[in-house]
Amino acid sequence: MIRALIPGSFDPPSNGHLNLIERASTLFDEIHVVIAVNRDKTCFFETEERYRLMTELLTEYDNVSVHLWEKLIVDYAEKVGAQVIIRGVRALADFSYEFELAMTNKGLLPGIEILFMPTDPKYFVLRSSVIKEIAVLGGDVSNMVPKIVALALNRKLEGA
Repeated sequence: MIRALIPGSFDPPSNGHLNLIERASTLFDEIHVVIAVNRDKTCFFETEERYRLMTELLTEYDNVSVHLWEKLIVDYAEKVGAQVIIRGVRALADFSYEFELAMTNKGLLPGIEILFMPTDPKYFVLRSSVIKEIAVLGGDVSNMVPKIVALALNRKLEGA
């Protein structure tokens, strides 16, 4: 059995994230979507909100589970016996950052494999920071995020 991790902040979860997870779920026996909990990073959605959204969005996948983690991703990989970390990349700038991160993770856990999955072209510009900025400025993000995420963004902004 090959167990893979897809780590990220998922703030907010986007159609690009879901596309990556869907594609990976057909390649690996088990996928752990690992939501990074970083107390020093300011997120738009609280940890529990991101967990709830991702869990709801991924219910249709029998081999995908959602987890919270506030330590090094390689520690999680070692804990659950994962062999692969999957990282989505959109452009050369993403690859440069992700490559450095991959080398760091390989240095910390030499047995882990890091795979880069290019984004589906229709999700090429779906960066979470851009989605949040569009939403904050009153723009329509309904083609960038699942419906429940768009509703959660609207609720959050109306309460702000």
